Amino acid sequence: MRSTKTILTTLALGLALALSGCSDVSEPKTPEFKTKLSSEETKNSAFKAEFPLHYETYLRNNDDKAMTEYGGSVPHSKNDGVNPLPEGYKHAQPYLKNLWLGYPFSYEYRRARGHTYAVKDILHIDRINRYDEKGGLPATCYNCKVTNMNDMVKNNGGDDFWAKDFNSLRENIDMEDLTIGCANCHDPANMELRLYSVPLQDYLKAEGKDFKTMSRNEQRALVCGQCHVEYYFQDKGFGAAKKPVFPWSLGKNPEEMFEYYKTHGDTTTPGFEGNFVDWVHPVSQTPMLKAQHPEYEMWEDGSHGAAGVTCADCHMNYLRLDGKKKISNHQWTSPLKDVDMKACRQCHTDKTPDYLKQRVIFSQQKVWDQLMIAQEISIKAHEAIRMAAEFQGEKPANFDQLMIDARQMCRKGQFFWDYVSAENSAGFHNPTKALDTLAKSQQYSQKAVDIAVQAAAFTTAEALSGDINELVPPILNHSRELQMDPEHLASHKWLQYLKLTPKAEKVWEGNKRLLPAPAAS
Repeated sequence: MRSTKTILTTLALGLALALSGCSDVSEPKTPEFKTKLSSEETKNSAFKAEFPLHYETYLRNNDDKAMTEYGGSVPHSKNDGVNPLPEGYKHAQPYLKNLWLGYPFSYEYRRARGHTYAVKDILHIDRINRYDEKGGLPATCYNCKVTNMNDMVKNNGGDDFWAKDFNSLRENIDMEDLTIGCANCHDPANMELRLYSVPLQDYLKAEGKDFKTMSRNEQRALVCGQCHVEYYFQDKGFGAAKKPVFPWSLGKNPEEMFEYYKTHGDTTTPGFEGNFVDWVHPVSQTPMLKAQHPEYEMWEDGSHGAAGVTCADCHMNYLRLDGKKKISNHQWTSPLKDVDMKACRQCHTDKTPDYLKQRVIFSQQKVWDQLMIAQEISIKAHEAIRMAAEFQGEKPANFDQLMIDARQMCRKGQFFWDYVSAENSAGFHNPTKALDTLAKSQQYSQKAVDIAVQAAAFTTAEALSGDINELVPPILNHSRELQMDPEHLASHKWLQYLKLTPKAEKVWEGNKRLLPAPAAS
């Protein structure tokens, strides 16, 4: 029979082991390599011989046929809830084209495919004008699409590069071998993690931080945070025109970013002087902000980020191929696509795959429901401001200030909605923050409605109290080609606020010309 001392020792050891399972994530050991590649190598295919198994998993990013409940990689139109896949999907946001009207996102916004399609897809997307010599967007758009970004900057005028027209570099783009890949995250010579991103390098320098001295886990998160973040194209009054900048100096939450944008622009619009503005909505004449995809900011103070679980832990889980030692999966994808939920069960070993999947979907559904409500109140805000602006009766003495205040709230409400909408986890990276952001979005947008109703001497209150889907139907179809058609612009009362564009033939298909270049003058 064991002595009391032996039993107590055994229990203490067991307790220590149990508690160690709840401790912070341990710091991963940095692997060491010496390849035959130059640090300047940018082609993805060059890595195949050195890392055949990793490269095999990288090519799995070509899968564009798998969906999860709220996401996936089938490139459907994200506003289309009418048609089935691959054109539309059940979880659609029908008002996207309305909310982004007048901005290139309203022409086309599709579910992203894998990173291997990054260059191919941007060269075919309708956001870039393919009916003109000029694309209408800056070369900055290549920043998170290619592995040779730093070469493009160096070979095209340094900081002058960013403001060049997108189409001016179109014919020289390799759609296959220079798409997002190995060199975006690794030094090819030794495979150490590195940053290629100019805006992230600029931010860290301003904060007095050195990527090379950061912990391995911080580095693993930041290489994804080079692109999976909110950013904007800088106004020329603040430095190199159209250079990408991370708006993080006040913090990474939407409230802090919104305050940042108030003082980092060249806008002279009354009531918005000095604000940064992406575009002016043609219906409400509101100077707007377009959020990008703040996965890093959402993750950082969520439950996983706070616990030291990085992007790679969930989206690059370990696996074994050909009986070899375990490697990181370089198919960057959702853990939900794996029926065994292996990425999640690295930590949640006591839970079944089905339980874990249902918990994710439960969180996403709650966020999605509030996202749809926030979206509709944003639409109502634009419509309320439009109606107030066109009100012909006796206006309040403070009408102009009321309209400024309504537009400020409209801008803020939509930015908060977009912060969650553009983030690619349907809120799961941080459900608490997502729901809080959407609650604020709804409050700000409703304030915009209330102020605009007051500006219209309360004459619009009854109309705005009805079903917004009847008052302002969703715009299902809109494109650059359709904007050349007067009948299309007459088909919806909001489309009538757009300018008819001249008929034109398509100039570009991918990186190839369909029409000869104009003669030099």
